[in-house]
Amino acid sequence: MRPAYDDPRTTDQPITRVPPPPRGPGRRPGEEPMTEHLVDPDVPRDLHAFIAGLPKAELHVHHVGSASPRIVSELAARHADSKVPTDPEALADYFTFTDFAHFIDVYLSVVDLIRTPEDVRLLTFEVARDMARQQVRYAELTITPFSSTRRGIDEGAFMAAIEDARKAAEAEFGTVLRWCFDIPGEAGLESAEETARLATDDRLRPEGLVSFGLGGPEIGVARPQFKPYFDRAIAAGLHSVPHAGETTGPQTVWDALTHLNAERIGHGTTSARDPKLLAHLAEQRIPLEVCPTSNIATRAVRTLDEHPIKEFVRAGVLVTVNSDDPPMFGTDLNNEYAVAARLLGLDERGLADLAKNGVEASFLDAPGKARIADEIDTYTAAWLAS
Repeated sequence: MRPAYDDPRTTDQPITRVPPPPRGPGRRPGEEPMTEHLVDPDVPRDLHAFIAGLPKAELHVHHVGSASPRIVSELAARHADSKVPTDPEALADYFTFTDFAHFIDVYLSVVDLIRTPEDVRLLTFEVARDMARQQVRYAELTITPFSSTRRGIDEGAFMAAIEDARKAAEAEFGTVLRWCFDIPGEAGLESAEETARLATDDRLRPEGLVSFGLGGPEIGVARPQFKPYFDRAIAAGLHSVPHAGETTGPQTVWDALTHLNAERIGHGTTSARDPKLLAHLAEQRIPLEVCPTSNIATRAVRTLDEHPIKEFVRAGVLVTVNSDDPPMFGTDLNNEYAVAARLLGLDERGLADLAKNGVEASFLDAPGKARIADEIDTYTAAWLAS
């Protein structure tokens, strides 16, 4: 779920943030929570430990939405005129949302901290650092360039900053990053035109760009109107990965498939209401990017026990598990795997298969997929043998 970039009061669902866990021993002020601080009491601790070391791919995670309190405090310290606290401890309260409109205000205040190419580079590199700590080997990070270029960051400098961070992160952490450029749908066709231009101009298009997406509130933002922009992106060799069916019904998913030629669906939560759609997703092997905690926080789903992930799996849909905007929702990817383990009754082998779903559904090349899948198998075999 993405906030509105133009109107801080645009809303389609209320939101409740999961409260952040308490700071544990040895954790520095402002350091993002790791799985040991997000332990689900219904999941055995040894399974949490297995998840913490499990190599993973993540396919649905947002650039600005991944800014942890540690990163935000560094950015806020650079821009003294911002209302965002520089004290990491105060950021825990700042990131506690009262409703969806408040979430948008907070999100936009973080977007406003990203004012220079140096800010873009810092954010991107530090997000990769946080991913590496969770054993994320490969991630497709959703970036909304329109929100930066419209705020005055030179488009060429923006592309150079994310690419510099990508290459440095791979060299230092071993985490491979690729980009999805997404349209902030609520900003209208102007933003679609700008995003398509940035994604398809050979002089600007970054080397790491692999896909083209559509985010923002779904209510009142019909998918078909974006067809010309997706057609351009697909013609330029990009994959189609729009959000759909998160807070609107299954027809939005059908529209994404029919009009936008979607190869994966972001969220797709309401697909469970349409057996024909589930059958189509399963038969065509079209993956769903499932983000359980996000769906609860945005009230797309009322409780975790009611989450449709179980129905997706029963229908044979290829399911991947992701974190969406992890610090803002008080979660991380390891925690999302623990949630999936509980909801689906997974053991270590089941979790390894779930991790391999993420690899299979990714746009990584075949040798890269094989390498991570082999690493997952090796890790799992060693764990079980021990």
